[in-house]
Amino acid sequence: MIKKTICFSNRCILSCRLDQLRIKRFDPYSGKEEEFSRPIEDIGVIIVESEQVSLTSALITKLMENNVALIFCDRKHMPSGLLLPLEGNTLQSERFSSQINSSLPLKKQLWQQTVSMKIRNQAIVLNKTCGCEVGNMLSWANNVKSGDSDNLEGRAAAYYWKNIFPEYPDFRRDPDEDGVNALLNYGYAILRAIVARSLVGSGLLPTLGIHHCNRYNAYCLADDIMEPFRPYVDMMVIDIIRSRKLPAKISKETKQILLTLPAIDVKMQKLKRPLLVAASMTTASLSKCYLGEIRRISYPEIE
Repeated sequence: MIKKTICFSNRCILSCRLDQLRIKRFDPYSGKEEEFSRPIEDIGVIIVESEQVSLTSALITKLMENNVALIFCDRKHMPSGLLLPLEGNTLQSERFSSQINSSLPLKKQLWQQTVSMKIRNQAIVLNKTCGCEVGNMLSWANNVKSGDSDNLEGRAAAYYWKNIFPEYPDFRRDPDEDGVNALLNYGYAILRAIVARSLVGSGLLPTLGIHHCNRYNAYCLADDIMEPFRPYVDMMVIDIIRSRKLPAKISKETKQILLTLPAIDVKMQKLKRPLLVAASMTTASLSKCYLGEIRRISYPEIE
């Protein structure tokens, strides 16, 4: 069953009873209260957008027991914090050891595979949505060296962002900007939570990356593994502004679309699977790479 993503944007009280998420909501117009519940086992991600949302400690504990990623947003309604369980796998100690002791050559090979698939997915998105020539990107994807020593990821990114939004000729990818960049940021934050949740479920430390190594970043590995998944967010943003013709800004309508990210179908091992399931398969394969059981990470491929 596909885990749900739930977003709370208005005043409410969240608590737990009999393994159910109890929601007490206040109607801002009538002042009336209403209560309803959702099974916690059906939830994968919860986003808390409003400062008027209250959560009980009992609920937070139950969410962590069920490996639910809990995202908190700032006053601009952009995700700013992520809470994950400390224990997500029965073989966690073994997995931690294999991850910590992984060799540098292995990490470079894993990053090579990651960059190659990211560029390939970007090329397909660019060709499908804009009709751009992508022979150069496919060539780069096939020629990524161990550790991406030639920085083909950066070369591909420059070409990709220059052409992906032709309706915005001056567009450049800047996480600090509004508009299209804000939509991308929101989608990437949800994706990051999905991948971090899957890493914990696979018994891995989201902090210890294979390439990202910022000392202030608690989710370096999540930032590594989410790279080939990013083009799925890009396609959703393109759909928002091009097909649905919605304004390029964070709104109730655009957030509702981006919140469906965990449930979209992706091609994984020749089969269609929800992105949330695909992320778990990817992190499970990464764990096996650390253990020496296989040599390649399984990533979804855009058709």
